[in-house]
Amino acid sequence: MTVRMSSMPNGVHELTQALVRIPSVNPDGDPGTTHTGEQACAEFVGRFLEHSGAEVFLDEVEPGRPNVVGHYPSLPSPDGRKKPRIVFAPHTDTVGVGGMIIEPFGGEIRDGRIWGRGASDTKGPMASMLWALHEMRDEIPLLPVEVHFAGFMSEESAQLGSQHFAKHHGRYDFAIIAEPTELKTVFRHKGCLWADVVTRGIAAHGATPERGENAIVKMSKLIQALDGEFRELLVELGGVDDRLGSSTLNLGMINGGTRSNIVPDSCRMRVDIRTTPHLQKHGGAAPLLRDFVTRIDDTAFVEIVTEALPLDTDPQHPMVNKLVSCGAGLTGAPWFCDAAFLAAAGTPSIAIGPGSIAQAHTKDEFISLDDLKSGVAFFRNFLQSLRTLQTA
Repeated sequence: MTVRMSSMPNGVHELTQALVRIPSVNPDGDPGTTHTGEQACAEFVGRFLEHSGAEVFLDEVEPGRPNVVGHYPSLPSPDGRKKPRIVFAPHTDTVGVGGMIIEPFGGEIRDGRIWGRGASDTKGPMASMLWALHEMRDEIPLLPVEVHFAGFMSEESAQLGSQHFAKHHGRYDFAIIAEPTELKTVFRHKGCLWADVVTRGIAAHGATPERGENAIVKMSKLIQALDGEFRELLVELGGVDDRLGSSTLNLGMINGGTRSNIVPDSCRMRVDIRTTPHLQKHGGAAPLLRDFVTRIDDTAFVEIVTEALPLDTDPQHPMVNKLVSCGAGLTGAPWFCDAAFLAAAGTPSIAIGPGSIAQAHTKDEFISLDDLKSGVAFFRNFLQSLRTLQTA
């Protein structure tokens, strides 16, 4: 990739505005717009990275939906040892824009904030990362680490970008995932299991229901059991994490039957289970759910929709210590992100960035200008702190 940037944003606020103004809505579900996919955003980020001195390439994961990867130059270590590799890794996609009460792609500055889809999650944090890297571009080659950048597609659904990157780019020594964490170090977060619980019955005329077997009634028994005994089981086996609390269950969607005058022969319920690292160490939620459902109703079954693992990075990792020494205290999160997929492939990972998760996915999403500036200062300070990093 050798495209020059025709006009350079003048500061992190202009960079954030430019990113927000590029629609990159994840196409899954109900995007609320025809402007979907990450191609244009990835290309823009690639041009900015090149302007900052990085070698850039687009790594297509799905048609028209690439990751954007940048490698900053790095001089050999004075002792000849191979430098550790770190990667700054935000995501380039956003959630849908349906129901928003502001212009989703306006990037307007008002009341000391930048407004628009992705301003908080996670184009603002990405802009802070990129601007800090740009300001440090002359010093990065001298650091005792190699510095890379990866903008992941599809974080908001299925996390295809981070999984592809982990599979094809090998293990890194540390990954810094951009999310709006109020500049706290999320070293531990919950995992997430989405699964469908399915009951089967026998259809019959609604006037003679005794001739059939009602799948909705069968599901009602499972609902009671899941809402009571299974919740207790999650806490019993998963424990109460000092950062995350206990594993949780949400019965999110249900659908059964075709007409009011037909005994329903099937019913399907979507469950959302947020899992602690301790529960994962004991086999995870999926086998637990399957065993429980078949114990209550041996004709029912479970279909796994998607599963994201919890994150549990060593809080004493040297890079985590560097983040903490720069003022980013340790915290946990009930949500999950790309960090878990890199960690599962052997890369110690955390999530951090300016702004608050409270603004993410909202109908009037924003990030404050002060938060963006604080983000730049923090990431620049972190990079500078690596000058004294002791490598094995």
